[in-house]
Amino acid sequence: MTGRIGDTAAHGSEPRSGPGGIPGPAGPASGFGAAPEPLSIALGQVLWARYGPEDLARIHEAAPGARLVAVAADGSADGPLDDVRVLLRGSSLGGDALDRVLARAPRVEWIHSASVGVERVLTPLTLQRGIVVTNGRGVFSRPIAEYVLMMVLATARRLPALLELQRERTWQPLQGEELRDLTIGIVGFGSIGRAVASYAAAVGARVIAVRRHPERGAEAEAGVEEDPLPVPPRADLVLPPSGLPELLAQSDYVVLALPLTGGTEALIDEAALAAMKPGAWLVNVARGRLIDEAALQRALRQGRLGGAVLDAFREEPLPAASPLYDLPNVIVTPHTSWSSARVRARSVEVFAANLARFVRGEPLHNVVDLRSGY
Repeated sequence: MTGRIGDTAAHGSEPRSGPGGIPGPAGPASGFGAAPEPLSIALGQVLWARYGPEDLARIHEAAPGARLVAVAADGSADGPLDDVRVLLRGSSLGGDALDRVLARAPRVEWIHSASVGVERVLTPLTLQRGIVVTNGRGVFSRPIAEYVLMMVLATARRLPALLELQRERTWQPLQGEELRDLTIGIVGFGSIGRAVASYAAAVGARVIAVRRHPERGAEAEAGVEEDPLPVPPRADLVLPPSGLPELLAQSDYVVLALPLTGGTEALIDEAALAAMKPGAWLVNVARGRLIDEAALQRALRQGRLGGAVLDAFREEPLPAASPLYDLPNVIVTPHTSWSSARVRARSVEVFAANLARFVRGEPLHNVVDLRSGY
């Protein structure tokens, strides 16, 4: 991101107009009970898209008088960072670049991650300084759930094989499966997992889930209100983390919707794959490092699994030489399950709602537990 974002002059000077002619009205901002002063906010590029005038207007409405500083993917900024107290981190700002920003921004109190996963936000400096971290929980739940439902329908109804028959000009009817006869297992039952459960329940599938706190069932975590889902999320069975082998053994589709932490890396390893129901499909809409990719490739080649739908990988972009592209029972997509025309606006809405709370000195929503990593 280059150029000014529509910033206003700090320290009581007259506001200036940014792109689109959006003024930043002067006015105090506090946050976390601090003494009133003009607020400086660093904005990383959100979801690879430039901020529109409506986005900047929403941010200025939440924090009148704020000075906005653009931060690029390499950590460079178009203005001073010494007085910045709030950082909106976009997906393009990696951990090393984030620490470079924080080193020049000693007053940062709060980082908002536009993404849900925060493994690249919990850097040494973030943890050392105990900076409050919030995330974009609820922003991507609906498009990701729609992606999962699309893939379950496509594979259950044999769409890949039907398309291959079309290419071969072969007339060969194939038998599919009805979704009400399937069990969908969801590993991770936060906002994304609950949305998947809603879509699965809407088509009559049986749903089982693994959750750190199974006693909460399909209850939503406290935080920013999500878009209304098609039907209330439900799970026929909610298991603790120790129940993962039971979920794997029962599920026709295993959906990974959990965060990447030290305890979940390579969760789906040789043993987990061997525990899966024969012919089951693995669907990953979370992080690539949740899976031992070498073990998965072996299981797919040996025919133990029906297949895999992979939207996240250990290395992204997935190298052209990756064997995953060539396996006939694998669907590879370029980390796009979250994408829709609505997500940028929804991301800014979630940040702006929290920013208004910060200005008023109120508790923030979607706060990440720095110890657990989500």
